[in-house]
Amino acid sequence: MCAAPPVLRIGELIELLQEDGWTVCLTATQTAATWIDPEALARQTGYPVRVEWRKPGEPELHPAADVVAVVPATFNVINKWALGINDALALGLLNETLCAGVPVYAFPNVKAQLAAHPSYDRHLRLLQEAGVTVTPLAAQLEWRAVADRIQAPV
Repeated sequence: MCAAPPVLRIGELIELLQEDGWTVCLTATQTAATWIDPEALARQTGYPVRVEWRKPGEPELHPAADVVAVVPATFNVINKWALGINDALALGLLNETLCAGVPVYAFPNVKAQLAAHPSYDRHLRLLQEAGVTVTPLAAQLEWRAVADRIQAPV
């Protein structure tokens, strides 16, 4: 999860994904973590919301991912991810997952002014070439459409 307005309603998406049979685990950027209620989301998913790196020897708090969805994906995260910048847990996990055989979906929520930046389209294309399925979030966010875009669990 990144810090864009749709993250304020992420619990609605979690509910739909769980109804579809998914086990949902959340990792948030540092800014997104200040916008959400991590305790409420942990109760909803059964897993803590991760924001910080684990220390060596600490157990992994989430099971291995079958699918990764970046919802909402911000301008900052899209650009850093495409460049391989690894300065936060969320980016580190995305960088590890890229090209690892795990389906990855990105749902950008980016202001028109930022989407017009010359690096943005180039970075989106680079991520798509690496196998990321990119579907921009509609202005009127429809969580059912997001849940349906993510392939059914195996």
